Amino acid sequence: MCGRFVVSQKVTDLTDVFDAEDDFPEWEPSFSIAPTNVVPIVRERADRETGAFTRRVEPAVWNFHPSFMKESKRPQFNSRIETVATNGLWKGAFASGRCIVPMHGYYEWTGEPGSKRAHYLHGPGDVLAAAGISTARKLDDGSWEVSTSIITREARDASGEVHDRMPVYLPLDEIDHYLDPVKLDAGAAEAMVGWLIAASDRVAPTITEYEVDPKVNNTRRADPSDPSLIEPLEA
Repeated sequence: MCGRFVVSQKVTDLTDVFDAEDDFPEWEPSFSIAPTNVVPIVRERADRETGAFTRRVEPAVWNFHPSFMKESKRPQFNSRIETVATNGLWKGAFASGRCIVPMHGYYEWTGEPGSKRAHYLHGPGDVLAAAGISTARKLDDGSWEVSTSIITREARDASGEVHDRMPVYLPLDEIDHYLDPVKLDAGAAEAMVGWLIAASDRVAPTITEYEVDPKVNNTRRADPSDPSLIEPLEA
């Protein structure tokens, strides 16, 4: 986990939920988001003119790529909570680039190749707040690209029946602590990891799953804008 997820909300819904400004007006709901796709994230940054911090919903590539990393054939879209504060690839972003990746739910698969079954995991509400990290790099054309990764942990919910990992989901009324833009030193980063585990423990029991049509994993058959992708599979 997590290799495919759903954001069924419009950007106006996300700005309302997260009390954020809209910096991604072109976003359209997607029921099959894959690594390297552009996704909405929520983060707080200082205004260049005033220095005041503002919370925004903005676009990011779901393939974490800091400026120091060479091109990789393998997308970096998940970060393990066990090493996010200490691994050289992640720790800088965890210290100063924390973000929320909103989602309605995500997919997991079971079974053997050729006969895999697709499962949809979701919470009781419309929006889940997955803890993420973000970074920015300057591209050859002079533009800046923001990219992101979702933090995962040992499964403590329905996903434990289909996969051993799950996103680190936070209670919506507690995300301010994670989004606080203060830069974390090593001790504070370790404390934040402990806080994430405890906070996500409160969300994990609310996650449930059901089986969906496995066509969701076939880009030729599945239209990402089709909400029927998350409908329960008929018996």
